[in-house]
Amino acid sequence: MIKSQSYIAHVRKADNAQQTVAAHLQEVAEIAKTLAAKINVPEAGELIGLLHDFGKYSASFQNYIQSGTGLLNDMDADYVDAIAQKGKVDHSTAGAQLIWEMLAKYGKNGEGKLCGQILALCIASHHSGLIDCLTSEGINGFKKRIDKEDDRSHLAECKQNADEHILEQAKRLADKPLMLAMLRQLSLLTKNDQHGQTLSETIKCFYVGFWTRFLFSCLIDADRINSADFERPGNASYRNKAVAWDLAIQRIELFLTEQQVHDTPINTIRRAISDTCKNRAQDAQGIYTLTVPTGGGKTYASLRYALHHANTHGLERIIYVIPYTSIIEQNAEAIRKAVEQEGDQFPWVLEHHSNLEPENQTWHSKLAAENWDAPIVLTTMVQFLETLFSGGTRGVRRLHQLANSVIIFDEIQTLPINCTHLFCNALNFLSAHTKTTAVLCTATQPLLDQLKTPEKGQLLIHKENHLMPDVRELFDQLKRVEISNKTKSEGWSEEEIAELALSEFKVKGNCLVIVNTKAWAQALYVRCSDSVDRNSLFHLSTNQCSAHRNELFHRMRARLAAKLPVLCFSTQLIEAGVDIDFASVIRFLAGLDSIAQAAGRCNRNGRLDTATVHVVNPAKETIDQLIDIKEGQKQAQRVFGEIINKSLLDPEVMELYFKYYFYNRADEMTYRLNEKQIGRTDTLLNLLSENNLNIGRNAPLHLKQSFMTAGNAFKAIDAPTQSVIVPYQQGKQLITELCGIAKEFDAASYYSCLKQAQKFSVNVFPNVWKKLREQNAVYEIQPGEGVYCLDERYYSEAFGLSAEAVGKAEVTVL
Repeated sequence: MIKSQSYIAHVRKADNAQQTVAAHLQEVAEIAKTLAAKINVPEAGELIGLLHDFGKYSASFQNYIQSGTGLLNDMDADYVDAIAQKGKVDHSTAGAQLIWEMLAKYGKNGEGKLCGQILALCIASHHSGLIDCLTSEGINGFKKRIDKEDDRSHLAECKQNADEHILEQAKRLADKPLMLAMLRQLSLLTKNDQHGQTLSETIKCFYVGFWTRFLFSCLIDADRINSADFERPGNASYRNKAVAWDLAIQRIELFLTEQQVHDTPINTIRRAISDTCKNRAQDAQGIYTLTVPTGGGKTYASLRYALHHANTHGLERIIYVIPYTSIIEQNAEAIRKAVEQEGDQFPWVLEHHSNLEPENQTWHSKLAAENWDAPIVLTTMVQFLETLFSGGTRGVRRLHQLANSVIIFDEIQTLPINCTHLFCNALNFLSAHTKTTAVLCTATQPLLDQLKTPEKGQLLIHKENHLMPDVRELFDQLKRVEISNKTKSEGWSEEEIAELALSEFKVKGNCLVIVNTKAWAQALYVRCSDSVDRNSLFHLSTNQCSAHRNELFHRMRARLAAKLPVLCFSTQLIEAGVDIDFASVIRFLAGLDSIAQAAGRCNRNGRLDTATVHVVNPAKETIDQLIDIKEGQKQAQRVFGEIINKSLLDPEVMELYFKYYFYNRADEMTYRLNEKQIGRTDTLLNLLSENNLNIGRNAPLHLKQSFMTAGNAFKAIDAPTQSVIVPYQQGKQLITELCGIAKEFDAASYYSCLKQAQKFSVNVFPNVWKKLREQNAVYEIQPGEGVYCLDERYYSEAFGLSAEAVGKAEVTVL
């Protein structure tokens, strides 16, 4: 017998207050309605919000939640072991079945079944992530879920128990007007001719699936928001604040005016670039390129464009997508200087690049998860791609926030090659159907609108959508370095490379050496350590946490400004977006785009008449697993052999390089999958579109995508990493605090500590993680939290995280 008079959805931990099922359903419906309006189907959002937890009207769920929260005790007849029952009481199928029952009957050609399937998928999946319509074994997964026996889904019982006004509202919504509204939007997605190009069946099917994912995102975020705000009512006052873009514009214009006191030739060019971007901000929404040489001031130029563009078009947020966590904090700080002021009620800028969020979320991490509800968001390409394509519910929650936005892609050439077609299709969708503007920023623009197989998806970039009118002239104006190809058939030995570095260091006063592997960075640092003063010698790699690297950057910049000697050995993390200026750069052979990025750290501010980037090829280099670098080396060497009288940094030369590079790798751009991953050879693009290699492809379904299989297979980087908090400086204190958080969860403290810990975390590849676990060098902050810390014996002041206790590790070129 259920003791509570009402059907309960949640019980607040702080004071045992109860949220009824009816209240939760109606509140989620209102939020989801607002979010789904972004794709012009507010009533669809309202309906899935209203029925997503319809199964909580069952006695099975009520016994479970009341037993788990102490409303029932073990003396009561209906008491169950809530811990044993966790995840076993189905409360998501009933609502999906009810929507299918209401809508599937409409339409002579299955129109109601199409709409019913989309909405039912969202509800059935709201705890697991979107389920497979067709499983990898060819089973009709959607039918199997909808046909679930009533004694397990409890639909009949829930209809009997449900509040009458909930049922009435559902019946009113699940009718022909909703179906017609959905069909109008779906017809726009499946037109043959869209945004200036003919769409293949692959792209049209992808769009319908992605539209479903977008609607799913609206439901997930609405549910999480309402649950979190019930648990902590103070949350609500921080959400969905109107953005005063005109205030931010006033601030950045004043800030840039104050910066103009340093009137050097390069600053004059940077100002002209920025002014051009501001003037183009009035243009229509779409996909744009911003091709500017390294050191051309892209950060502030793109911010200026984005602020004015958002203000002109009434957009909700600006999202910066940045390739590496190592430069997020630098860019965030630059933006804060321009738009934030002390006394602001809420911060303008949100940094979100944490891999500390556990893969399997606990209730704690769900409450603390960020959903990009801020005016200016900075995140990584990995997080962005996870939002678009990952399984589960953590990433997809943020998808709807990409609508009504300006998305700035910094260093777009770093897009993972296997995600190319997926990325292009998703960005075209957002641009065409969700009022999203995208700007692709780089000095080395990849040819994402000129792919070998456009029928699989390539970007639509109108010829007038290049923000800079004369890129060639701009590169000539900002030319500050020459590329010297010093590669040789036998390669360079470690000793020869060290001698070149020391020679450049002694003659020029400072030198940066950029290598392809961490092992080479360490080996050269050690070899030169006897010849260079300790205060002048630096090492950088992603084995160091970002707080550690930032400290090293600060020291290097201070020494360079004071004209003190600096010799730095770094992996490629220093290339993209790092504002630092060396008199000489040595670059290990890599793709021409990487060499150009390295050139951006050489004579960056034009203090010398000219400077040189020396390209060398080491005789021994273990990069068999680094396919991007190997293929880049191959095509760079090809260009070296063909280009005689042109600068290797010329935009036309870069275009030639990317034509070779993309043509050779065209087959990889669909995100290939193998038998080990899904039981057959296929592609992620196919799973998320036609799914025509699935043996169940003839099933009577409108959507045939294998969403869950694709989501589980997707990784934005090939080797998934595990994040660990390291005991560097303040990191030690944060580890202590995180370990000490009471089990009765304090969300505010947990959120604060975890956010601060981002800059004290290192991402570890599986082979190193295995070694650390075997040596008990990592430990969980609390059982089940999924957040790990590193034993301080495994963190080196010189090199950062080590797979062996510091002092035991030997430096070898791997």
